[in-house]
Amino acid sequence: MVDVPESLPARMFLLAYDTTKHRMTERGARLGYVLRAAALTELYLDGRLGEERRRPVPGTPGEDPYGVLAQIAASRPRSWQHWVRKDGKALVGTVRDELVRGGWIRVRTRKVFGLFPREEITVKDPRVVKTLWGGASSALRGRPVAHVNSYDAAAVALAAAGRLKTVLPGPDRRRHKRRIDELTARTGPAAAAVRRVIGAEDAAAAAG
Repeated sequence: MVDVPESLPARMFLLAYDTTKHRMTERGARLGYVLRAAALTELYLDGRLGEERRRPVPGTPGEDPYGVLAQIAASRPRSWQHWVRKDGKALVGTVRDELVRGGWIRVRTRKVFGLFPREEITVKDPRVVKTLWGGASSALRGRPVAHVNSYDAAAVALAAAGRLKTVLPGPDRRRHKRRIDELTARTGPAAAAVRRVIGAEDAAAAAG
């Protein structure tokens, strides 16, 4: 049996890795949105985060590994979309470093054209990614939604919202839309917030 990271943000980071092309398929802002939503979802599923008037609020006291709960507690009520967008780039770096320390990935910096630094990420054991993908795949096609592992359900919901092609290519998102909607409802509001944030960005880009 292959071990996988415990945290949902770490799992989503690895699911953005293409084991065939040996590279990350998603970087920058969108990966940040997915990881922020994963951190919010983890807190929500564990009861450390609740919801009032469609906004996240602190729930049962507990661990806050990425500092998201502290941000919410110190702020006036804000939308899920706000917390998905906030500090995404910083969280990508935090999760990356966590995975390096845990021995899950290797990071090297190379210069493109001898000038521009580019970070190259390699997953040390591709079986870890394949195990995570298998869990997401079984959530999408297997047992009743109520019996699906909560993190596997969340992986599908977040991958669909963030358009992670490594997990859910466009045709699969359309084919399994109803199941994805059910898994999204099971895992809380953060995944839907990612979908709205990315949809708003796409609309703004198209208008511009």
